[in-house]
Amino acid sequence: MSGRYKVIGALAVFAAIVLAPAGVRASATANATAATASIETEAIGALFTLRPGGALGSHFCTATVIDSSSGDVVVTAAHCLAGRKAGTLAFVPGYHNGARPFGVWKVTRIIVNSTWARAADPDHDFAFLVVHRARAQSSLQALTGGERLGVVDPIGKQATVVGYPAAASAAIRCSNTLRRRSATQLEFDCAGYTNGTSGSALVIKPSADTGLGTVVGVIGGYQQGGNTSSVSYAAAFGVSALALYRQAANAA
Repeated sequence: MSGRYKVIGALAVFAAIVLAPAGVRASATANATAATASIETEAIGALFTLRPGGALGSHFCTATVIDSSSGDVVVTAAHCLAGRKAGTLAFVPGYHNGARPFGVWKVTRIIVNSTWARAADPDHDFAFLVVHRARAQSSLQALTGGERLGVVDPIGKQATVVGYPAAASAAIRCSNTLRRRSATQLEFDCAGYTNGTSGSALVIKPSADTGLGTVVGVIGGYQQGGNTSSVSYAAAFGVSALALYRQAANAA
């Protein structure tokens, strides 16, 4: 499995939070390989469970700060949150080898599409989180910057994806051309996207000045992101993603 969790019926089963990387697969579709990411990607971070008392538990997925009026909204995959509750999770932007350069931000609200909540529809496998840090002097976005939400046709465009494999202590980064898996699903081919990279943002058109760009989907969707670490999928953002984002921005 590639950053995803085994599915039984319509529910994701979180049998183990920290998982070993997927084995080498015979896949001829991947023509790019992920490399360790430099921290030009401050808006991207790792999602962790929180232990009683507030200490970080296990890393399980990846999330990204999204530009919003409040500055405290991040996006990830909905399947990452199955069985999880607000208040028991945290987002650590720019996480690297144990360092937490922008602090730990508790997830205070989880917002998923009603169609996903009812039937785990892969075309709605995205979620927005509202985060908060006690005694913070500014919003999260003021510290890290925020990627734009894009409701565009990204097929044929170059996308960069930064994700946090569960078995690694730093993020990986890879760029490749987006392909169409179906009318509603995107395909991104890069090796190395193992467990923990679910929720990683597909970012196009990064700014030369800030490195921030436009998010057109997150690893998830078909097969909850894919059954190999070389081929990843994402539900293409559309009207429903925009509506969910607005709900999160208003909640924050």
